[in-house]
Amino acid sequence: MSIVLVSIILVAAIILLVTEKLPYDLTAFAIIAALVALGILSPREGLSGFANPAPLTIAFLFVISQALVRTGALDFITQQIIRYSGGKPGRLLFILLFTVGGFSSFLNNTPVVVLFISIVMSICCEYSLSPSKFLMPISFVSILAGTSTLIGTSTNIIVSDLATQHGLAPLEMFELSPLGIPTAMAGAVFLFFWGPRILRTHKEPICELKDGGRNRYLAELLVPEDSPLVGAAARDVFKKRFPDIEVFEVIRGVMVCDPHRDTVSVLPNDILLVKATAQQLSVILADKSALSLHQKVAQNSASKKKRPITVELLVQPNSDTVGQSLSDMLAGLDAHIRVLGVKRHWKHYQAEKFRDLTLAVGDLILAEVPPDHLDQIRATGDLIVIEDVHKTIVDKKKAPLALTVFALMILSAAVGIASLLQAAMMAMLILVLTGCIGLREAYRAIDIRILVLIVGTLALGLALTKSGAADLYAQTLLTPLQGTSPRLVLSGFILLTSLLSLFISNNATAALLLPIAISTAGALGVDPRPFVIGICFGASACYATPIGYQTNLLVYGPGGYKFTDYLKLGIPLNIGVWLVASIFIPLIWRF
Repeated sequence: MSIVLVSIILVAAIILLVTEKLPYDLTAFAIIAALVALGILSPREGLSGFANPAPLTIAFLFVISQALVRTGALDFITQQIIRYSGGKPGRLLFILLFTVGGFSSFLNNTPVVVLFISIVMSICCEYSLSPSKFLMPISFVSILAGTSTLIGTSTNIIVSDLATQHGLAPLEMFELSPLGIPTAMAGAVFLFFWGPRILRTHKEPICELKDGGRNRYLAELLVPEDSPLVGAAARDVFKKRFPDIEVFEVIRGVMVCDPHRDTVSVLPNDILLVKATAQQLSVILADKSALSLHQKVAQNSASKKKRPITVELLVQPNSDTVGQSLSDMLAGLDAHIRVLGVKRHWKHYQAEKFRDLTLAVGDLILAEVPPDHLDQIRATGDLIVIEDVHKTIVDKKKAPLALTVFALMILSAAVGIASLLQAAMMAMLILVLTGCIGLREAYRAIDIRILVLIVGTLALGLALTKSGAADLYAQTLLTPLQGTSPRLVLSGFILLTSLLSLFISNNATAALLLPIAISTAGALGVDPRPFVIGICFGASACYATPIGYQTNLLVYGPGGYKFTDYLKLGIPLNIGVWLVASIFIPLIWRF
């Protein structure tokens, strides 16, 4: 009976995590509550994840990563990127891939990608490049590099801890490196050559912080039914009269079309997102070719510092705004901030609809902000001003200390002086006590939602083992594969893990599948180590959807991507990682 109940909870949990009908942290609490209420786990067992070393270690590493960013410990390298790229796309992509990959081998990749989103957007504004050519590749390479070391991704830490609970040795700091580093480098090469071919150009309209004295305004223009613009190709609709007016998006209902990627003709009631001078906009509005939706057009070349500028604000992970309505978010900011629209996954929400919209990670808010109010937005830490290179460094003088503490943490964990939990705990404590990161900011750096999800899925993984469901699933999987090679079974597990991680958290995927993988190895009579390693690589192979990994979701809006872009670039990468792991894991970690 316990097996049936656990199976029902497992299926329900996967459905809820895939569909996101409930917030994933609430789903995790529901899992624990159901397991305890049904008597499958005791209250102590159900809540044991809160005392588990894996979530605690991950929490400490969140703080350490944020301290390195906030002290500017990474700032020197990022400034060199801007300096040496010289506006050349190939050189910039090469530097970004290997820099982001190197950082992500040892740091939580979410703050790394957040930092580099700002860098990429700033460089693209500076040299009129397309951010879509760079943002998805840096997200993918940050995930690839996570399998290079034990601390490269929280998934590896969870797998290591679960392995010890099943009587196996924990993963060593660089145990994954013999396969992880070559795989990451091969993936970076693939992204360098294939990414620019696959990813179409999407020019970024929000470059007002870099627009100098050109005094061009971003405006949303409504096309009336009798407009002479109706029927024209959106990309070239103003080309004859005003060749330098740029049309970035066509908003039709709630859908957003990119005229540079798709063939789009202007229809009545379309909204055109354009950038033009005040004089050009005045002429267009005067002859009734289009109507202004939001703002009055400036009639003179007033100083840019005296007028509001239009910026895009990205809702980042750990933000207090996640789950809030836009109205509540604005209530906590300045009254001078005026929201023009919200974009989510190529859907555009206008004023009459977005006030009660519940904000989510990756949402892009188009807003008019007085220049002297930008610092207030930056100070909250909830929203990223897309064009910022880096505006929140606390104290550069403490960057050497932060780097030293970080290096000592890695060294002590690698040589066995301390466990990873002990090393991370001490490093976090030193960084807070020395002021490298404030206590309040340390709390904000910890993504509680992810930790709660880990705790919930750890409880479900324990229930799978305790009830015997993991053994039953293993036997069921092996029945049609009797007489086949353990290599084939391992390859199937890696593929299954990769597919599941495309739709739910890779942490949850690893916690759910590892007990089944270990039971399968036991049924085959082989060493479970290759299966443990396979779960690490499979869970991180989540490139083909934007929802598979948090960094993929973060770059979705700023890069102007569509779901199909992830399929085109991510599926080959997923297949490549699966094949490489299937072939080389049994050669490095013997059965």
